[in-house]
Amino acid sequence: MNSGKSTAVLQVAHNYEERGMNIVIAKSAIDSKGSNKIVSRLGRDRDVHFLAPPELNFEKTIKKLTPKPSCILIDEAQFLTRAQVDQVFNVAVGQGIPVICYGLRTDFRRKAFPGSLRLFELAHSLEELKTICRCGKKAMFNARKQAGKFIFAGSQVAIDGESKVTYEALCGNCYNSELKAQSSKKHNNSHATS
Repeated sequence: MNSGKSTAVLQVAHNYEERGMNIVIAKSAIDSKGSNKIVSRLGRDRDVHFLAPPELNFEKTIKKLTPKPSCILIDEAQFLTRAQVDQVFNVAVGQGIPVICYGLRTDFRRKAFPGSLRLFELAHSLEELKTICRCGKKAMFNARKQAGKFIFAGSQVAIDGESKVTYEALCGNCYNSELKAQSSKKHNNSHATS
C-alpha cells in the first residue's frame, strides 16, 4: 500500500504507448476500487482493457486479441488465482508477450496471497516498490483498520475504502506494536468480563 504500484502501471503504459506500442491493461475483478479503472493515489486513473474474474482464462483471452499486444500489465495481481498465474506465465513464455504484474506480497495478517505466492514461484524477475512507515523505516506490512482501529483477524480480502476499511503500511516493529496493543486490549477486556 502507498508504494506507487498503480502509478507505476500507468507510467509503464505511458512509456510503451509513447513508443507506439500496443499494450493491454487488466485488473483483477475482485478489486472493486475504481470499478473498471486503475486508480492511483496521486489522482490519476485509466480504464483497463478488461477485468479478470477468477474464472477468466488469460491464455485464451490474450490469444484472441488483435493486434497482438507488445506488453500486458496486470494490476492487483495478488487476487489472481494460482491457475491464472500459470496462464500468465504461459502467455509470457508461449506467446512471447512480456507480462508485468503489480500486486501485494501479503495480506494484513502477513500471510501470502495465493496469486502472489505463485508469482514468486514463476516470475522471471522481481522488483520491490518501497514505501515508508510512519516511523520513517521501510514499511513491510499492510495493517488493516476498520473504522480507524487496527484489526488482525477477518477475511483475507477487504477492499480499501469499503465498509470503513483502510490500510496503513507499517514496518515490522510498528506492526508488532499494534498487534501487541490489540492483544493486550483483548486480554484486559476478557479479565474485566470474567
